[in-house]
Amino acid sequence: MPSSSLSASSMSRRRFLFATGAVSLGAALAACSDDSGSGGSSASAQPVSQADIDKAMQTPTELTFWTWVPNIADEIALFEKKYPAIKVKVVNAGQGVAHYTKLRTALKAGRGAPDLAQIEYQAVPTFTITDSLLDLRPYGASELQDQFVDWTWAQVSGPDGQVWAIPQDTGPMGMLYRKDIFDQHGIQVPQTWDEFAEAARKLHEADPGVYLTNLAANEPAAWHGLLWQAGAKPYATSGKSDLSVSVDDAVSKKLADYWGGLAKEGVISTDPDFTDGWYAGFNKGKYATWLTAAWGPSFLSGSSKATAGKWRAAPLPQWDAAKPASGNWGGSTTAVIRSTKNPIAAAMFAQFLNGDPESAKMFATKQFFFPATKALLADPDVTGNAPAFYGGQKVNQLFADISDTVSTSFQWPPFLDQVATDWTETVGKSLADKSDTVAALGKWQSRITTYAKNQGFTVKGA
Repeated sequence: MPSSSLSASSMSRRRFLFATGAVSLGAALAACSDDSGSGGSSASAQPVSQADIDKAMQTPTELTFWTWVPNIADEIALFEKKYPAIKVKVVNAGQGVAHYTKLRTALKAGRGAPDLAQIEYQAVPTFTITDSLLDLRPYGASELQDQFVDWTWAQVSGPDGQVWAIPQDTGPMGMLYRKDIFDQHGIQVPQTWDEFAEAARKLHEADPGVYLTNLAANEPAAWHGLLWQAGAKPYATSGKSDLSVSVDDAVSKKLADYWGGLAKEGVISTDPDFTDGWYAGFNKGKYATWLTAAWGPSFLSGSSKATAGKWRAAPLPQWDAAKPASGNWGGSTTAVIRSTKNPIAAAMFAQFLNGDPESAKMFATKQFFFPATKALLADPDVTGNAPAFYGGQKVNQLFADISDTVSTSFQWPPFLDQVATDWTETVGKSLADKSDTVAALGKWQSRITTYAKNQGFTVKGA
């Protein structure tokens, strides 16, 4: 694994994992109710003939692709070499709020939308609920399923077998830890969350200036990853209008009681992440672990160079040590916008970009994205690196193994921006204030339910 940092633009999308724009779902639904896109309006899953595909790929065409991925020109060059008639125009429309808001605005206006767009896993339902994405089955996407990690394919699949996007990268969660701090205080790597809690108390009592970890009070993405690991099922949709919201069920309350309790005790910190103080905390040894995702090792090695050689990686502590599990934090897909006038070329590009072995490997070795394909997770070029920053440990191999423990059943709500805002103002605030996090779950549940009903959903609670 490379020791350099992820680029700022790449990292920003993970920082703003839940910022999917401020346009209301109701407005988006209205905007997409009259979809007259000539190429993408077909809802049929009937396959497009190979003759039609061949013809389209030999017809001079320009595709517009909105993506925040840095230095993607080399991957696109591979596609254009194979299909010289097709040119791809890359547009960086922003990240997080800017990217998704511009996309929604273009969809509402009925003009200006790209042929394809980068969309994070958790934002896919936000656009499928408004019929904004093209089902890629007619263009052969289903044949790629076995190439991708099972849980990633579940994230881009619809209830009736639709394929809404092609996975690009992932963020299975693990734990980075300071071996020197652990050794100094006689702390063993926690295998369970109970052991983690005891270690947090022991460490902070021994050195009040050090915390076993920081659970950022402004980071709903990490919370959702921990919910995922714990086996929670916070959201489920049925059709266009039925939604189940269960963010205060028994599993969620277990999580809230655990983390809220540690925050109240003062043995973990709740500093906002991706701030100057947070970066300084890592470099000064304030945090002995970072509960992060597979992109975290590369990021940390670039942002905390003063601590080189002191870090190691391990799986997340477990609720049930006999049943290893993890969640995901981050990663994105390539989706075709339903209004495209070039559905065949766009669909083939999405599949090539992330399914072609050479292109997919570039993302892993150039942009340092953590792979979504099974082949790359078994590729020594990706998993065999032993960076000095982590004491020569094969960190990518560890996260590749963790990826196998991520559940395929986790779902996202169709209005993630609102869910994230509500989390920060309820659950996140309770962590920062050291107040009742379990009670805050009820407030979060209520706010999501009210918003959903106002958007026309029939809501089933926990």
